[in-house]
Amino acid sequence: MIFSPETYLWFKSFHIIGVVVWFAGLFYLVRLFIYHVEVQSEKEEIRDLFNKQYTLMEKRLANIITTPGMILAVIMASGLLYMQPSYLTQAWMQIKLLFVAFLLIYHFYCYKIMNELTNNQYNYSGQQLRALNELPTLLLVVVVMLVVFKNQFPTSAASWLIFGLILFMAASIQFYAKWRRKRKQLT
Repeated sequence: MIFSPETYLWFKSFHIIGVVVWFAGLFYLVRLFIYHVEVQSEKEEIRDLFNKQYTLMEKRLANIITTPGMILAVIMASGLLYMQPSYLTQAWMQIKLLFVAFLLIYHFYCYKIMNELTNNQYNYSGQQLRALNELPTLLLVVVVMLVVFKNQFPTSAASWLIFGLILFMAASIQFYAKWRRKRKQLT
């Protein structure tokens, strides 16, 4: 099947839209997990009410926004690669696809967490989930840099940027946890 050159631009446009929707869903989904876990320390009647609400919100977000965004991104990416198969021979694309594979694993791992939260069988703290919530940010930074720089990927600058982001995120999570504990002690 032969596509017009304009088709490539349609695939690319819808791929970008799918990626944006997918990431928006992933960012918010794990944020809901954090709230879901943290409400467990509340009184039983409040906890039960919020558990039902968070479970509903998580399922709707995952099934109506996040997963359709992922599917759109993957299908459109497949169309792009079908039209430009030479990209598959380039190192930047191979590395990008590896990071996308990690992102797909993360996506399905979120479903595992969602099911555990629904069944009250979770083992995560809010702080652990906050750290987990930063993973798609790092993957996004790496993938975007690979797409923009392609074979001229600035490995030294990118390494320092990613290392700096990891340190910043870890420090932010620790700072926020301490701030919440202090605020809670004051009330």
